[in-house]
Amino acid sequence: MPGLIRRTLLIGGAAAVAAGGVALWRRGQRATEIAYGSDPRQVMDVTLPAGSGPHPVLLMVHGGAFKIGDKSELTIWPELTQAGIAVVRINYRLSGTAKWPAQGEDCLAAVVHLQREGMTLGLDPARLVLLGQSAGAFLAVSTALSLVEVGLRPRGVVSLFGPMDFSTMDQDMATLGRTPAMGATDPADSAESQLLGYAVGENRAAAWSMGPVGRLSRLKEPLPPILIRHGDADPLIADLQAKRLREAWIAADPQAEVDYKLVPGAGHGGDAFETDPVKAEVLAFLQKTLA
Repeated sequence: MPGLIRRTLLIGGAAAVAAGGVALWRRGQRATEIAYGSDPRQVMDVTLPAGSGPHPVLLMVHGGAFKIGDKSELTIWPELTQAGIAVVRINYRLSGTAKWPAQGEDCLAAVVHLQREGMTLGLDPARLVLLGQSAGAFLAVSTALSLVEVGLRPRGVVSLFGPMDFSTMDQDMATLGRTPAMGATDPADSAESQLLGYAVGENRAAAWSMGPVGRLSRLKEPLPPILIRHGDADPLIADLQAKRLREAWIAADPQAEVDYKLVPGAGHGGDAFETDPVKAEVLAFLQKTLA
């Protein structure tokens, strides 16, 4: 992984140069499109609050089983910009055209671009929280761990209903007595296997090692605060995945702040994650960690 990070830092440097002069950025609720790399999917948009800044940053990563989705699907709550928080939403290469670790490299390249160009954009990249939903939560947490590994710990992480250990996803659904609505993870045609380029069930050790839970077992650096929310009726990803993340985070750093709750009756995303109490809890976490 350190080698991956070093390569990504180089990619990010090239992206910053390539993207120079591309952005026509504005303030307010209008998002600005910025390229952080040469691939059409390597783009982000930036929405700035009022005021001169530099503003703290919430970087959001979309879901879509690693194979579909777009940053435009992520809602920018008006309360975020009202609180003085800039919102950055990123796209990344999808599994149909690029296998892992391309998606992790893209997220890191986006962060590096913000580190290099953030002040020009009115951002304070030293005050950064990463947030992801579903597959985006996997990428947000993975990116946070990569930043920790190179001494660039973010201010915080928000993980919403994401997979955290591909190797145990089928086991967790079976433990809860559920049949995954999108099918099992272990077969070669699952979204996770398509991301990795091999069947999860045929190389379980490798699938565990590359994910957040496996990586946390090897990490001994101080971790940032994390907020974890998962619906206890999720038909796609068992809420036990959130519990595994919580336990691995605490085991890696017993002093880390972990805000973990299951959302009663909630499925995979939906209104429960866009309204109170979850919305209020996320906003409070962001304001505290980005202060």
